[in-house]
Amino acid sequence: MSLLQAIKDSVPGLSPQETKLASYILQQPREAVQMTITELAKLSGSSTATISRFCRLFQVDNFSEFKMRLAMELAEEPAGNTYQDIVAGQSLDHIVSAITANHMRSVSDTAKLLDYGKLREAIDALHHAKRIDLYGTATSGVVAEDFYQKLIRIGKPAAVFSDPHMQQTSAASLSSGDVAIGFSYSGETPETISALSSAAEHGATTISVTKQGVNTLAGIAQISLFISSSEAGMRRGDMASRMAQLHLVDILFVGLVSEYFDSYVPKLERSYQVVKRFMKQKGGESR
Repeated sequence: MSLLQAIKDSVPGLSPQETKLASYILQQPREAVQMTITELAKLSGSSTATISRFCRLFQVDNFSEFKMRLAMELAEEPAGNTYQDIVAGQSLDHIVSAITANHMRSVSDTAKLLDYGKLREAIDALHHAKRIDLYGTATSGVVAEDFYQKLIRIGKPAAVFSDPHMQQTSAASLSSGDVAIGFSYSGETPETISALSSAAEHGATTISVTKQGVNTLAGIAQISLFISSSEAGMRRGDMASRMAQLHLVDILFVGLVSEYFDSYVPKLERSYQVVKRFMKQKGGESR
């Protein structure tokens, strides 16, 4: 995950002092990693308290860890290693290569972002959930549907909603012991924010899946999970964000089944055999 990209994406939601700090780091990242917290505060026009708070926004405990992560990124990131956008007249072999590289980087960047403590919390909440609501619209709705299909196969009582009215209706019926997950790349989808807020008000455990950085949905969720931030151009097709969200969904699902293997594998095998038998019967009828 690009820490610098995450900082850039977060600028609209930052306070004035945090914005000054972000601007300085984005303009002079290599200089920033060489400074003490006091030096950076002075040169960026912020304060040491602001810097400490700023680090925590990006799931980093302190300034020393922030500098280490930024230094590693600067050392590892080769020039021009960015998401490749759609360009007119590209050859087919270039398109195949570019999209493959975009997807691989999206998955790789997301893996670097994962907070294992939060993942553990999410997996445990899903296992103990009496009921699971999944909210998402547009591309994020497709991801929510994908997770729904996985959960149903292991016998979890789940439902997926993209219609805002149905999201609200279902959220209002949740209670303690239930889980609601909101999918939104930007973290600013009004319908998803409203549904997750309603679910929280009624006692459900709430989980958000958003891009890294400051956003409303992550701010209201009890468990915030983050995916990589893609370049602005790629977002026109939601390609990188979709792959990143699907990658995280697969991690949650496999983590859930692996952790509680004896509970879920028999159900997963049973659902597989039922579908397999159905397809065989369907094939026989068609002949």
